[in-house]
Amino acid sequence: MAEDPALSLRVSEIKDPEVLFERYNTAEIRRVERKVRGEIEQKKEELRQMVGERYRDLIDAADTIGEMRQCSESVVQSIQDMHQYCHQLKQGRAGTSNRRQEGQTQWQEKFYTMASQIKLLLEIPERIWSAMEASQYLQATQLYLLCCHLHSLLQLGGATGGHYSPVLVRFPILVRQVATTGHFRSTILLESRSLLQGRAVSDQAIAEALVSTMLLEDSSPRQALADFLLARKASIHQLLNQPQHGAGIKAQVCSLVELLVTTLFQAYAVFYLPPEGGPRPGEGALSCGMLFSTLENVTSTTSAAKDRKVLQEETSTGRWFKYLPPSITEFQPALRTLAKPIQREQLRDTLQQWIDTCKEDICRGVSSLLVYVKSLKGLAAIRDSVWDLLSTESISQHWSTVCQRLLERPLAVWDDFLQQLFLQRLQAITKEETEAISTSSIQLLTSTVKDLEGQTIRTSSATNPSSARGAQYEVDVASFLWSESPGDLLSDAGWVSVSQRGQQHQRSSLAMKTQAVTPFVQNFCSSLDAKLKTRLDDLGYYLPSRDTGSDSVSAPPSGASESASASSFNRFTDSAAVEDALREGCLACVRLVLSSIRSQLSSASPDPTPARLTSVLFMARLCQSMGELCPNLKHCILGKPSASEATGKETPRQAKKLGKARAPSEVSPAQTKWAALKEDFLACSMEAYRIWSSALSKVLLDKFATALHAESAGAILTTATNWEDLEIQEEAESGSNVTSKIRLPVQPSWFVQSLLFQLCVQVNRVGGHALPRPTLQELLHTCLNQVLHHYQTLTQQASSREGVFPMTQNRALQLLFDLRYLNTILGSRVEEGKSSRSHQDPRFHEVCDWLEGYIDPFDLDVFTPPLNTNLNRLSQRTSVLLGLLTGSEKQFAPRSSSGTSQEPYNILPLASSQTRFGLLPLSMSNVRKSKSAPRSGDAALQLAAPSSVADGEDSFRPGSLFRQLADQDGDTPSLFKLSWLSGMAK
Repeated sequence: MAEDPALSLRVSEIKDPEVLFERYNTAEIRRVERKVRGEIEQKKEELRQMVGERYRDLIDAADTIGEMRQCSESVVQSIQDMHQYCHQLKQGRAGTSNRRQEGQTQWQEKFYTMASQIKLLLEIPERIWSAMEASQYLQATQLYLLCCHLHSLLQLGGATGGHYSPVLVRFPILVRQVATTGHFRSTILLESRSLLQGRAVSDQAIAEALVSTMLLEDSSPRQALADFLLARKASIHQLLNQPQHGAGIKAQVCSLVELLVTTLFQAYAVFYLPPEGGPRPGEGALSCGMLFSTLENVTSTTSAAKDRKVLQEETSTGRWFKYLPPSITEFQPALRTLAKPIQREQLRDTLQQWIDTCKEDICRGVSSLLVYVKSLKGLAAIRDSVWDLLSTESISQHWSTVCQRLLERPLAVWDDFLQQLFLQRLQAITKEETEAISTSSIQLLTSTVKDLEGQTIRTSSATNPSSARGAQYEVDVASFLWSESPGDLLSDAGWVSVSQRGQQHQRSSLAMKTQAVTPFVQNFCSSLDAKLKTRLDDLGYYLPSRDTGSDSVSAPPSGASESASASSFNRFTDSAAVEDALREGCLACVRLVLSSIRSQLSSASPDPTPARLTSVLFMARLCQSMGELCPNLKHCILGKPSASEATGKETPRQAKKLGKARAPSEVSPAQTKWAALKEDFLACSMEAYRIWSSALSKVLLDKFATALHAESAGAILTTATNWEDLEIQEEAESGSNVTSKIRLPVQPSWFVQSLLFQLCVQVNRVGGHALPRPTLQELLHTCLNQVLHHYQTLTQQASSREGVFPMTQNRALQLLFDLRYLNTILGSRVEEGKSSRSHQDPRFHEVCDWLEGYIDPFDLDVFTPPLNTNLNRLSQRTSVLLGLLTGSEKQFAPRSSSGTSQEPYNILPLASSQTRFGLLPLSMSNVRKSKSAPRSGDAALQLAAPSSVADGEDSFRPGSLFRQLADQDGDTPSLFKLSWLSGMAK
């Protein structure tokens, strides 16, 4: 783009306007005009600036000329004055020499005064440092204020006009000294405030440090109280923010408590003033108002305070001290404002606000500290250390008085600050540990179940029989019962009786065998009990010792000492909450284990395999034995009994032997929970046994049904047994006796005997003597129901199908004998007040009527009495072989001793309880053999009476048989009264 010629035109080139109009058009001329006007305005502005700058220079020059005139006039005046002085000197040369000597003396005294002040000023910094090294901050403050007073006397501050004072001109060393003393104020304030944060600082030192702060900052007592409380709060934060190391937490918590208590004691000693008419400081056991007394001693100008001057110690040192003016020798610091005492309401509100603020910080900090404490023993150690600290005589003697005067209320440091924190941490530790116990127990349970199932599979395949002995013991408890081990009897079984052997002693292997407790169950229970014992021992440190004479590691009892002092607290007020925390944790732990067991049972319940049945039986025995083999579980829930309670538990048995009734006692909530837990154990055990019994009955009754529903004659004959020939005499119509021979069954069919024998074998294989009575009764009831069902099916099969072997009278008689025998063995006990027919299943009578329909009525009338005799005799003969199935409630009628008896049956009387050995018969003594039959029947009833009257728990307890025999054979010597044999019962 071409440049515009009008804009490139210079103003200096414009000489003739007409030439412009000739060379440019109108627009270009207007642009030239604007350019010219712009340059004109620019030149005007430059002119204004130039004139302004020159005007300022002109004014400066005028001022300089004026000053030169004044200076010259002063010089002239000075010369005139010098002339006059010279003239006066010439005139006064003849003056007396006395006046000169007096002036010289005055000048010398002034010089000595100034010199002594300068010497004191040079020595004060060293004295200040010495006082600060000795932590005498009030003396350092007084010296610093004296130094400031010397500065004002010597006029060492900056003079007007920016000139130094004459002293600084003549003594330049003081310039450095003035700069040095300027740092003392901040140093003294910093050291005084740091002193306020210390715990082991005397009350007098605190008061002097606060007075130093008040003198240096010219503050009031209320501000001094605020500074003191802020310093203590900073000290609390410093303690809480220290690095945590295991054993240092106890020291930190004790330091916090000590700092809190010391702060209130020192607040009372420093700031509190008694009301009018009250005891003054020093009259009572506690001193108070030290701040005001110290302040009065430092700042008072009375004659009594002359002995406490700042330079009192220096009066006898050095001859130069006498030249100091009185304003220095009698110097006393002073406050600009009057120090008014703090009102009691203000002191109370300020301290209460500080306590509330510190409480939040302490609770938050101590909670974070207690996270590093992992055991109740550590918590108890910290609590006991706090108790020892608060129980010292220096604190406990005056704590309540100080709190009442300062806060107008009592202050419990442990209850208000720490107790809830410790309880929450204890509950957290208990919850964590019990959860860990439940987790490890569930893992052990799962691994044990897997091992049992795996070993059962390997045993069935016969790969490694020796490694599967544990699984064999779970399936076949009989092999475990009759196996010998070194620990069957304890080493002290020969001389320690049952009454002297407590629950805490080790149980013998023989005792475990009598309870059918297999090694897997023992391992699980011992593992759980050991973990619970660890928890219980750890809890013992936090609870009071129940045995005053025991050498327990827990905290010693302190009944009188705790109530004697007002500031010490009762360490065991939260014992109930502590025990409840352990109780709830153990209950939750055991319920988790039970839920795991129930889940295992639910997975095995539809159709358990032999391998799963092994684990099911293990879990059944585990739930059955856990409450007894884990005594520490009971102690965790009910509380650990004391020695007196443990010995008191021996008396009920003796009272029971003497026939004394036990006094009723109230049931505590803990006992209710323990009873509910035992019910859960029993229910879970019954559920597991129910799975086993249903599987067992299904297998055995399937074989029974196959034999019962045999259709061919050969199969029926295969199961037939030998009958008995009997001769009976009947009266003919003519009146003569007719002898006839009949054949009747005397034993059941082979498949019936096989069913009962296999059932008894299987029950004994799983430890039938330790099976719960309801489980055994349920098993028998289930078998009887299925037997009746199969018999009822037989009735329908015979009437609905053709081609089946017909039902003959002999077969019907044998089936009737079998059914009645099965009903006798498997049926339940007939209750009093009910007839046998009303108590029995109606299906039994239906099947009996159906079978009797195939028998001739006349023959049935003849067969019934001997058939009943054969049935009764068979039941009594097989009661020993099938002892666990018959049970103690099957009390058969005793045989008659009259002469009409043709055959003396070889029958042994059974024990009243098969708890320990199910197939153990007991022979009659000579004395009992000589007694009559009714007498023996009464003895049998007496044997049955204790078992029915006693509690269910006592009747099924191991060793009950031995105890019953020992109680009954009071007159005759018995082996069961020997100490070594009675020890086996435990």
